[in-house]
Amino acid sequence: MKTTRHPLSPPSLEELVTTIRPALEQNYVQTSISVVQCPDLTQQPFSLAAVGLSGNECIADIGGQPYLFPRPMLEKKYSLLECAKYMNLSPEKGMLIGAGAGPFHALGTNSELAPNLSWKGGYEQVKNQTHYSMIESFTEDGKANAVCKFCPSTDCALMMNLFGSDGETGEVLKVTARSRRGETKSFTECIRLALGKAYGEERQVSLGGVFVVKKGKALFHVMPDFPSEDKLPFKDRQELNGWLTYHEFGAPMVCLSVFHSADAEGLGLRMEHTHCFSAVEGRDAGGHYHNDLPAGEDGEEVEYEAYFNTAKMLYRIDQPGKALEVDLHD
Repeated sequence: MKTTRHPLSPPSLEELVTTIRPALEQNYVQTSISVVQCPDLTQQPFSLAAVGLSGNECIADIGGQPYLFPRPMLEKKYSLLECAKYMNLSPEKGMLIGAGAGPFHALGTNSELAPNLSWKGGYEQVKNQTHYSMIESFTEDGKANAVCKFCPSTDCALMMNLFGSDGETGEVLKVTARSRRGETKSFTECIRLALGKAYGEERQVSLGGVFVVKKGKALFHVMPDFPSEDKLPFKDRQELNGWLTYHEFGAPMVCLSVFHSADAEGLGLRMEHTHCFSAVEGRDAGGHYHNDLPAGEDGEEVEYEAYFNTAKMLYRIDQPGKALEVDLHD
C-alpha cells in the first residue's frame, strides 16, 4: 500500500498542559490536567493490551470515509499487524489502539472496531484485546440491538485511525473532567479545538490514548451491516447518517482515541476518531463515541479520566484519491 511519512514536532507535554487547561475549565465544573508517569493501563478500568503509551509514538490514518461513501469498497481490507510494519513499529515490542471499521470479511458483518493489541518477541506473539460492536438484530418497531464482543481477528477494513508505540510506561498527559457546563459536548473535541486555536493550521499536534467515562452517560453510534445493492449508493450526508444506529450507554466505558489539531499537509485526515467498549464482562455496550449527555433522573453528571501522548510521526496509508464532505462524527 502507498504510505507517506510525515514527521511531527509537538510541543512539550508541559506546554500542552498550559494550552489545554483554560478550555477544560470553561467547559467543565471540575477538571485537572498534568504531566504524570503513566499508570499500568492493563489494569482496570482501562484494560489495554500494553502498560503504557510511550516509545516511538506515532499515528496512522489508514483508508478513509471515501471507502464507505457513496458505496462501500469491499476490497479495502487491512491487517493491523501489517499496518504496524508500515508504521515502523518494532517487531520486538509494540502496541496499537484506535478506532475504525471492523473486518467484515472475518466477522461476516460490518461493525465498529476498537483495536487494542500488543506484541512481544515478534508480530506473531500477539495479545489481542480488541473489541467490536455490531447490530445483532432489529425489533419490530425498528430499534437496533447492539452487541459488543472480543474480536478474534487482527484485521480491519475501509478506514482506521491508530496510535502506536512501544507500549512502555513514561510521561503522559493526565486529564480529568467532571460535570460539563459548556457547549462543547465531546470531551476529545474540547481538547482538539483548544489545540487548533493555539497552534493554527500550520503546526499540527496529534494525540492518541485512552479515556474512561467513569460516571454519567454518552451517545454512540454503531454501523449496521452494509445496505443491500438496491439501496446503494448513499445519496447524501443525511441518508448516510440516517443509516447509522444511535445508542446511549452509561459508565463505565473505555474509549480509545486519536485526534489532530489540524491537517497541516492536506492529507484528508480523520480529525477525531474514538471507539469505545465496556470492560465489564457480559455487558453489551460499545461503539463510536459522539458526546456525553446531560444528567438523567439519577442526577449523575459525566466524569472522565484520560491519558494521552503526542505522536512524533504521522503515517498516511492507502489515502483515498479524493476528499469526502461527509463526516460520520456529526
